Amino acid sequence: MTFTDSRTLVIGGSSGIGLATAVAAARAGAIVTIASRQAAKLDSALRELGPSGSAVQLDIRDAAAVENYFGECGEWDHVVVSASETKSGSIHGLSLGDARAAMESKFWGAYHVARACRIRPGGSLTLVSGVFSQRPNKEAVLQGAINAALEGLARGLALSLAPVRVNVVSPSVTRTPLWDKLDETHREIKYTEASMRFPAGRVGQPEDIAAAILYVAANPYSTGATILVDGGDALV
Repeated sequence: MTFTDSRTLVIGGSSGIGLATAVAAARAGAIVTIASRQAAKLDSALRELGPSGSAVQLDIRDAAAVENYFGECGEWDHVVVSASETKSGSIHGLSLGDARAAMESKFWGAYHVARACRIRPGGSLTLVSGVFSQRPNKEAVLQGAINAALEGLARGLALSLAPVRVNVVSPSVTRTPLWDKLDETHREIKYTEASMRFPAGRVGQPEDIAAAILYVAANPYSTGATILVDGGDALV
């Protein structure tokens, strides 16, 4: 399967892994639409995407909005969900409000999309989880649980949505705007420490994760799989 002239939707495509995926798909010949909650970020991302790209403002936490959008936009070849907004913390350090908001964003957002989207037979739905599903962290207990739930959801969806193929790509530390919450010094310390610990000897780039997303989306024999692209983080 190729991306040439395929209709490809990347939710969370305005920055980071989602934007890298949208750009890679466009370069592979796809007709790409990016979706995000923030209009300003979409405008900036479209300049990188080029003339063949389009954008839609969509909050996947809003089930009704998701239903309405997919009821009007027609059938897709590939749908990627990389959007999420989650706070991390220990079970006692993370407020219940933030915990529920994280679940609403990353798990229920993906669930809303899976329930509403129309994908042609043989097409793909790809979700993005994270290495904490494999290697739990006491300071990110809920994130690990959400990522594991996404991976379990994808396996069930691979059966219920067949012949649409459903897969998950699971990254670890990647140089994206997610880490902009840290000042530059602490951000570089984080990257350096991770690089020293990971068997791959470096942290990820958004393009590394995008390459894995395009691989599972285009491979007609891949469904129900979770692909770790984590520099070996889950091993150590």
